[in-house]
Amino acid sequence: MIEKFKIPATMLSPQVEAGQLGFADTRELPPLEEPIGQERAIEALDFGLRMQSPGFNIYVSGPIGSGKWSVAKEMVARLARSATTPPDLCFVNNFHDPSRPCCLSFPARQGREFRETMTNLVEGLRRDLPKIFESTTYIEAKAKIVEETEARKKALFRELTELSRERGFGFQENPMGFILMPLRAGRPLSDEELASLPEAKRKELDEKETALQSEIREFHVRAHALEHEAEQRIRDMDRQVVKNLLIGRFEKLRRSYEGLPKVLEYLEWVHDDVLANYKDFLPRQALPLPLSIMDSAGRAPDLTRYQVNLIVEHAGEGAPVVVESHPTYANLIGKIERKAHLGVVYSDFMDIRAGAILQAGGGFLLLNALDVLRQPFAWDAVKRVIKTREAKIEDPGEFVGFSTMGLRPQPVPVDVKVILVGPPIIYHLLQAYEEDFQKLFKVKADFDVDVSRDENLDRLYARFVAGLCRQEGLPHFTAEATAEAIRYASRLAERRDRLSLRLSLLSDVIREAGFWASQEGHTLVSRSDIETAIAQKRHRANLPEQWVQDEIKEGTLIVDLTSEVVGQINGLSVHLLGDYAFGRPCRITARTFVGTKGVIDIQREAELAGHVHSKGVMTLAGFLAGKFAGSHPFALSATLTFEQTYSEVEGDSAAVAELAAVLSSLADAPVRQYLAVTGSVNQLGEVQPIGGVNEKIEGFFDACQKRGLSGNQGVIIPARNTKHLALRREVVEAVESGKFAVYGVNTVEEALELLTGIPAGVRGPEGQYPENTLYGRVARRLEDMAKAVAAWGQHQATEATPSG
Repeated sequence: MIEKFKIPATMLSPQVEAGQLGFADTRELPPLEEPIGQERAIEALDFGLRMQSPGFNIYVSGPIGSGKWSVAKEMVARLARSATTPPDLCFVNNFHDPSRPCCLSFPARQGREFRETMTNLVEGLRRDLPKIFESTTYIEAKAKIVEETEARKKALFRELTELSRERGFGFQENPMGFILMPLRAGRPLSDEELASLPEAKRKELDEKETALQSEIREFHVRAHALEHEAEQRIRDMDRQVVKNLLIGRFEKLRRSYEGLPKVLEYLEWVHDDVLANYKDFLPRQALPLPLSIMDSAGRAPDLTRYQVNLIVEHAGEGAPVVVESHPTYANLIGKIERKAHLGVVYSDFMDIRAGAILQAGGGFLLLNALDVLRQPFAWDAVKRVIKTREAKIEDPGEFVGFSTMGLRPQPVPVDVKVILVGPPIIYHLLQAYEEDFQKLFKVKADFDVDVSRDENLDRLYARFVAGLCRQEGLPHFTAEATAEAIRYASRLAERRDRLSLRLSLLSDVIREAGFWASQEGHTLVSRSDIETAIAQKRHRANLPEQWVQDEIKEGTLIVDLTSEVVGQINGLSVHLLGDYAFGRPCRITARTFVGTKGVIDIQREAELAGHVHSKGVMTLAGFLAGKFAGSHPFALSATLTFEQTYSEVEGDSAAVAELAAVLSSLADAPVRQYLAVTGSVNQLGEVQPIGGVNEKIEGFFDACQKRGLSGNQGVIIPARNTKHLALRREVVEAVESGKFAVYGVNTVEEALELLTGIPAGVRGPEGQYPENTLYGRVARRLEDMAKAVAAWGQHQATEATPSG
């Protein structure tokens, strides 16, 4: 009877025939050209990348190792190569408001040309302007203006001198300038002669002197006007000289950039500023006027205002693809660097640096969702750029409202396709709690974790192995080694009829197999090499598992693997430690007694049970009540516990084991301890599939192997888990040799028959279970309990009734 539940050895692990792969080794295979099994994600990526409407940015979702990063980058790079190359971006000085630098846009590869053009313009002016002002023609023209002015000043002075002589006065020079002196016979009067004059004569001289002082003031006004006129004539001449020099140069620039209105406007600003400040281009000794060109700090005038800050340059063809691995606010948006001089910190437009968003403008920006969310202000900055379609470079302090009174560059228009890559949980959290997320990331590219297996897919995996060997210079794989790699991919998928798409995990095993093959001096990777790689990978991670198995072997963890015991059963649990999971047997015990408390879960009472485990216990209580509560009350108290467990128990995969322990205790039927059982159960008695079936079977197998395989040991699993079996080769070989067994059941009754050797039983026409069945013994025990409870109740009622 037990044989019908055995699962054949051929169904315990994936069957991959090396001969059906169609090659001797992977050197014969072409590399893989398209990703395996991600058609849905690829379609979504292709749509999102080509969709130009606002908001159709992409969230690439998938587990670690699914290849979402590499596939996304490859597809983006392929599309970018055929896309239009976006313009170069330059920041330039705003001559009207230097604190608000302007951004100019140029066709690709012309930004550098413009920067060099402006550099050459400034250098040319610094070279040519001094030559003009030092030329003979200019010096003569300037001297002529000065001479004419001096001649006119002298004529005015002669007129003033003649007028003074007519009125009896002459000029005498002293350190303070010129003073009037009374004359007699053409010579100045001495102080004694002046004092000897009659009072009336002195008064007359004073009146004449006062009148002449007015004429002298008029002379000074007219002389100053002549000087100002000369200076203005020189300035006009200088401006005309400079303008004549600039005409040809700027006309050439205007023609070169006639299709760029903002650039033309900037060139006009530069033209006007050079015309107004041409002295900044002259060396000190060549100044046309005696004015210093040194500023208050003793430095020459700064000509950096004419420079061009090329912040984004596109030298290649196609759209840019930027992967920002450290998406801080500054790295995304850009920053304004600072310089220090004499203890003063300052900055100008040449200190502006572009971030990843501007670098990716007109193209694609790939970001890790978790990295963006971890950085302060980064997520808000990304949202703002997508919504406003412009990037505003500012200090983070400005972003939160703290004014630093520094540069405020004009916002830069930007059109960028943002691709966020992250785990599914982040996508769902953003959908639930970020109100803008649905508007900004309308495309989800969901990467699958596994794919249905067939012969064509086996060959694609073989091509993947071949491609990785070529790409990284690894030894190629034989067909047998490739078949073993495909078996490992099924194990990763936890389905023998499917293959895992977490190709990075498979790639690591391929690399390790190549290493071990090289260590052994093999030119090709054999099956033994990849088995060694898998075994070594497990060995590096299974130290805790080894501790548990050693404690089971030495009896510290009490696990019975040979006898038959009432109310005791071997359940199976899985421990997950990061990237490694292992199973182990756990003793579950049950005690039943008269009462009305139902099934008591000791784990729950001790607050060591998770919600799902508690649900499983309540479900089996419902099954018991539905199965045995009939003509009499369901009077039962039972306790259940996992022995020697001191941490939280979660999950309902022990429900079948717990139910069997309770029924064993009620029926006084011993349970075979050399069998372990796992499976969930519903209230109808159907055994439901569970997770971690391979680890659980292998954990019990290891415990049995350490004690010695007896031939009757095995594990009972839900039959619906058969498709999930991908056991280690040593377990399969033990089953093939009859030293171990795996059983599949669909109902609780089938599991009970395997565990106790007693048929569960079926209700007869009168609703009773046969006496010689497990359910019949349970029903009789429950009936006795109900009678005991009823008798006790009557006894209590009699004692409570007062006597007459």
